[in-house]
Amino acid sequence: MRIVTDTTHPTFVTSVSGRLDSAAAAEFERQVQEVLAKLPEKLVFDFSELSYISSAGLRVVLDAGRALRAHGGDLLITGLDGMAREIFELSGFLALFRQVASAHDTDAHDARV
Repeated sequence: MRIVTDTTHPTFVTSVSGRLDSAAAAEFERQVQEVLAKLPEKLVFDFSELSYISSAGLRVVLDAGRALRAHGGDLLITGLDGMAREIFELSGFLALFRQVASAHDTDAHDARV
C-alpha cells in the first residue's frame, strides 16, 4: 500500500494505491489523522489505484468522514473501481459519501452511479 497526501490545493487529496487491508489500516489511519489535524474543509480520498479495502480500511474512511462533518468539513471519494467499488457498494458506503469525477473537481455534481 502507498499513501500520498497533497495539501497544495484548498482541497486536501489523499491518494491510496494497492491493498488497504487490516495490516495497512493502522498506517492509513495515522496518516489520515495527521491530515485531519490540519482541519481541512474538504478531503478527497482518491482510490483510483486502490485494488482492495478491508473492513479496517472502511472504518478509517468512516471515522474520517465523521471527524470532518464534526467541524463542518466534507469527505469526498473519487476513482472507485473494480473490487474496491464492489466493497463500497456491498457495505453501503457509497450512500454515505459523495463521489466526484476527479480529485480537484470537488464542486461537481454527485457522481454516484
